[in-house]
Amino acid sequence: MSHTHAADLQIDSAMTLNQVGVGCDVRISQLSGPGCDRLRDLGFCEQLLVRKLSAGRNLICSLCGTRLAISRELAEQVVVSPMA
Repeated sequence: MSHTHAADLQIDSAMTLNQVGVGCDVRISQLSGPGCDRLRDLGFCEQLLVRKLSAGRNLICSLCGTRLAISRELAEQVVVSPMA
C-alpha cells in the first residue's frame, strides 16, 4: 500500500488514515466500521482536522492539540480527505 503526501492529494479524493503520508494534515470525512464507537470515544469525529505524525504498527496522530496512538485496524476505519 503506497502512502500519499499532502502535495499529491486531489481535492475530491478520499482515503483512509492508513493511506495518508506522515506529516499530512487531513480532515475526517467519515468513520466507517466496527470501531466507530471507540474512535468517537477517543475524540475522532467528522470534520475534525488530524495530522498523522508517525506510522508503524500503530499510528500516532495529533488532533485538538493531543497526540493519540491508534491501531492500523482503527486507522483503516477513518476516511479522510485533504484540506481544501
